Amino acid sequence: MYTNCKAGNSLILWLLFAFVVAASQAFSAAPKREFYQLKVYHLKDNSQKDRLETYLKQAYLPALHRAGIGKVGVFKPATTEADSLVYILIPFKSVDQFIAISETLTKDKQYTSAGQDYLNAEYSNPTYKGFESVLMESFAGMPTLIAPKLTSDASERIYELRLYEAATEKLHENKISQFNNGELDIFSRLGFNTVFCGQVKAGGKLPSLMYMTSFENKTERDAHWKAFSADPTWKSLNAKPEYAHNFLRADIYLLHPTAYSEI
Repeated sequence: MYTNCKAGNSLILWLLFAFVVAASQAFSAAPKREFYQLKVYHLKDNSQKDRLETYLKQAYLPALHRAGIGKVGVFKPATTEADSLVYILIPFKSVDQFIAISETLTKDKQYTSAGQDYLNAEYSNPTYKGFESVLMESFAGMPTLIAPKLTSDASERIYELRLYEAATEKLHENKISQFNNGELDIFSRLGFNTVFCGQVKAGGKLPSLMYMTSFENKTERDAHWKAFSADPTWKSLNAKPEYAHNFLRADIYLLHPTAYSEI
């Protein structure tokens, strides 16, 4: 009887060990959540636009890649705006990589040489009017950026960037929970080509989240949102009382990728 008891205890210990190992492997295999920087440049004229794009193509993007950064997205408004804008989406593997990037670029001789016009511009002749910077952490439900496989011409593609502000931090977290627990699955099923979803950690509008979807053209974009609004699963999810009033307003930006955008 004693021998059987020892055998039983050994089996329990072995099963417990196997469970811990399996759980550890599953946890380590899960993708780490990325961080994203969205830079929005404001430009006053075509001269600044040309100079900024030369800097991006010849200096900034190549240097980011040498620093271990993956694909970088560069976008422009799909609609005519009085103030010329350029959006740059940069994925980071960690917040430490984001913090270190400025120093890394400063030490990159190829970057400092190729980017002289931007880096050493005179105060009276800068390459931009100013720029905004937003830092985000990816959602647990979409921990890494996914570059879409669109086939239309870049000038026709629509990348839709949305910013959702909430009235309180608690309601903001609730909206992220709604994404992680159903909304992202609906986007996937309906073919929204979601690029990223990020909780804003530092930016001008808080509390807020941002996400980007992508389409072959404007007509396809409109059709997808029509299908989303009519989707029974979305209607059921959005009707749940626990998700009521979880965002205050949405800012919508329709963008085209530049010819050299990698996303």
